[in-house]
Amino acid sequence: MRRRSIRRRERRYQGLLAALTGAVIAGVAVAAVALATDPTRSTEPSDTPASRPISADAPVSHSVPASALSLQGAIVNVVQSVSPSVVQIEDQRGLGSGIVFDASGHIVTNDHVVSGASSWTVTTASGTRYQARLVGSFPADDLAVIKIPGSRLRPATFADSSKLRVGDLAIAIGNPLGLQSSVTEGIVSAFRESVQEDSSITLPMVIQTSAAINPGNSGGALVDIEGRVIGIPTLAATDPQLGGSAPGIGFALPSNLVKDIAGQIVAKGKVVNSHRAFLGIRVGDTNGNGVLVGAVTGGDAAARAGMRVGDVITSVDGTATSTSGALSAVLAELKPGQRVPVVIRQQSGRSKTLQVTLGRFPGS
Repeated sequence: MRRRSIRRRERRYQGLLAALTGAVIAGVAVAAVALATDPTRSTEPSDTPASRPISADAPVSHSVPASALSLQGAIVNVVQSVSPSVVQIEDQRGLGSGIVFDASGHIVTNDHVVSGASSWTVTTASGTRYQARLVGSFPADDLAVIKIPGSRLRPATFADSSKLRVGDLAIAIGNPLGLQSSVTEGIVSAFRESVQEDSSITLPMVIQTSAAINPGNSGGALVDIEGRVIGIPTLAATDPQLGGSAPGIGFALPSNLVKDIAGQIVAKGKVVNSHRAFLGIRVGDTNGNGVLVGAVTGGDAAARAGMRVGDVITSVDGTATSTSGALSAVLAELKPGQRVPVVIRQQSGRSKTLQVTLGRFPGS
């Protein structure tokens, strides 16, 4: 199973979404809709069944267990509570999602949703549109913060993701495929470390969920049954044999990481403490035979340990590093200040073990 960032595909949904005729997903017909970037606001009346709260005095059907109706009502209430805090973010290349971070108009999202653009249009669940500016970003964790000056948006509540358990309910709210304010539900399936997003980014920890994650969900909200944000949907898994997405396997950045990195960006305009280990080198691949050191920054961890340009790193802390992605994955599991053995192959062909005290990955 491979993990694939949904960043590339979500850029394709510009303009109006074509009618989805005859499409069937899991046996359910998909209706024709318009992309949420259409400036025309929804004309759905506010008292439609989907928007009405569940009354505690409503009669209970004898054919449906009361516990099922209670769970359904809880999910409806979560969606109504959280949706005003989830927005659509659009630029000239495509769209994604975001979460209102605080009452000052800061919005946290994935870096890949906003990277490469200079201005963004933010659309709320009610259809109100704003222009936003970039506050700061941290590509290493695929997070960014934009701001809408003078807005009065409702901030989301963030949970403590360290208290999550496998099996907890998870509800994804965002704009998949441009379908504004869409909701899917599932559970927390697992917790994964060192997940490769692409060749240059390794995420230190992600939440795996069975709630469907599609292009456009990036930067949106994964929430618990109490309506608290537990993560930001970021990745979808692909099945290399089928050549498409793997249903029921999505990944989200945990809320504790989001609060930490976004909080630093809001307070300082940049990340000042990445909590990530750092060697201080530029590297290249060698067709699976190790990681070639292309440059060494003076004064950083590798230079202090005696590493030189032309060396090939073959393992770090006992783990083989056949590619630069493997090296990135190993470093994502280590912490600044740790002293670890690094095995290198010198240009002479001789192997040598260096004792390296890891530095801290620089902030944005």
